[in-house]
Amino acid sequence: MRFSVTDTGIGITPEDQQKLFKPFVQIDSSLSRQYEGTGLGLALVKKMVEMHGGSVAVQSDAGVGSQFIFVLPWNQTMEIKADAGLSDMVSEKHDPKQKALPAGCGKILIADDNEVNVIMLMDYLENRGHQVFVAHHGGEVLQEAQRVSPDVILMDLQMPQVNGFEATGRLRKDPQFASVTIIGLTAFAMDGDRERCLEAGMDEYVSKPFSLKDLNQMIENFINHSPI
Repeated sequence: MRFSVTDTGIGITPEDQQKLFKPFVQIDSSLSRQYEGTGLGLALVKKMVEMHGGSVAVQSDAGVGSQFIFVLPWNQTMEIKADAGLSDMVSEKHDPKQKALPAGCGKILIADDNEVNVIMLMDYLENRGHQVFVAHHGGEVLQEAQRVSPDVILMDLQMPQVNGFEATGRLRKDPQFASVTIIGLTAFAMDGDRERCLEAGMDEYVSKPFSLKDLNQMIENFINHSPI
């Protein structure tokens, strides 16, 4: 499926088009710049589209306008699961005491210091019916896990203060979390990482970039205690 958005605005020069999809980068970076924003919007779009197996492109002429295009693979069954079980969870989705979740869904704790990754994962998983919580560094993981009692923890390996391996070790020492599902995530895959994750007490390991659909399936398999 191909989507495009076209405007008749100020346009973008070829050299500036190279900067468009970089996080926290804006074309007009001067102190007196005219346009607001954080420079995260297009970076998030690009990352989310690519993790769904798609692509993003831009065509623009300075002073004429721009066209942004993204392409996604289409599967007729893709919407069935996304639509199933979604209800008005908006007001209560962050309440750790909430128990009425759709079948196959659970409470997910994301341990990651990268805000782009967190926003992307939260958006996707919440739209699949999961209840999602966040620990922004390894030192918060145990405290947040005690507060929300998650079914699955997505553990980034590279975090400030306490890395994913150490945080997993702390969780496993607490009887309350001796058997909670922990999935390790890393952007810097190296030989032996999976073995290190399993030795540290994690249940599975995923290397970035990964398919959000596959990650969600893995999560649901663990929640349902089905073989992966």
